[in-house]
Amino acid sequence: MAENIKLCMNDLPADATFPNGMAAVDCEMMGLNVYRDRLCMTQVANGEGDVWLVKFDGSDWSAPNLKKLLTDKRILKIFHYGRKDVVTMKHYLDVMTAPLYDTKIASRFTRTYTEKHGLNALCVELLGVQLDKSVTSTNWGADELSEAQLQYAADDVVHLHALKVKLDAMLKQVDRVHLAQQCFDFLETRVEIDLAGWEDQDIFAHH
Repeated sequence: MAENIKLCMNDLPADATFPNGMAAVDCEMMGLNVYRDRLCMTQVANGEGDVWLVKFDGSDWSAPNLKKLLTDKRILKIFHYGRKDVVTMKHYLDVMTAPLYDTKIASRFTRTYTEKHGLNALCVELLGVQLDKSVTSTNWGADELSEAQLQYAADDVVHLHALKVKLDAMLKQVDRVHLAQQCFDFLETRVEIDLAGWEDQDIFAHH
């Protein structure tokens, strides 16, 4: 559990630090349609117990400090299913997040013995942590968020650093580090394809 959760409005604080060169990132939206359902929150954790919950009011998307982090080539951004988050932030914040690491992709390359690749399944198996997902479907655009919502949002990023360590070892064990990295690198192109209108189509399919 995060030791220090800070709720911020419209931007990451300028004094947010990432001493290990990695930032865990997640987003909460009003829904899954990026053109209809706005970005409500971007959560960021530094792996040292600090979590910043950047709540957007829907009118100010300038967020200079957050954008600087998302585009900083020196800081690796860790996601769980980053595709939707990166699409959403590209649409609303107009920045492409890079470089990045995706724990769901890493899980699919390593945990081939299961079809359960959700964040909670990973946390239970690899970290022995059970997440509370009772507020998964909730109004993230509300003026006031409950303590349960804030803790849920923090939980989505606070374990990602530890999961990366476990999954990195598993990727090496199965000799798929290079495949995973190529997929991480391809996410930028995948996001551009999604935003261009091919989100629900497999452009590599024969038919």
